[in-house]
Amino acid sequence: MALTEKDMAPAFSLPGTDGKTISLKDLKGKKVVLYFYPKDDTPGCTTEACNFRDGIADLEKAGAVVLGVSPDTVASHEKFRAKFSLPYALLADTDHAVAEGYGVWKEKSMYGRKYMGIERTTFIIDGNGAIAKIFPKVKVPDHHAEVCAALAALGA
Repeated sequence: MALTEKDMAPAFSLPGTDGKTISLKDLKGKKVVLYFYPKDDTPGCTTEACNFRDGIADLEKAGAVVLGVSPDTVASHEKFRAKFSLPYALLADTDHAVAEGYGVWKEKSMYGRKYMGIERTTFIIDGNGAIAKIFPKVKVPDHHAEVCAALAALGA
């Protein structure tokens, strides 16, 4: 069953950068921008991560915590985060259980080869843990602006 807006966000607890484990329950009362991306240090993922980095002041002003999630390891995330000075945590979903819970672990195809991977998707979770907005199949260039507009529509 696919998640829809107004559903409660699936709980998660994942290891992240800075040696911290981050759980959704620990963020209660805060808006969370949870973005799933396929792989560290690849062109589209780097552009998306850097757009969130460059817009972090707007996101934080809207009261949001930004978290990036991919199946990469914490060590990979640490390198990616340092290389691009990302000011938010990246979470390692190495068994893709959280991605599956959010319905973003999908069959993909590249050059005729089918494989399983993350479908780039962003969720805005409100302070009560409900999904306020879902951005499926994210188009990277304007995504930060879409997220900011959705956060503004949610209000403080």
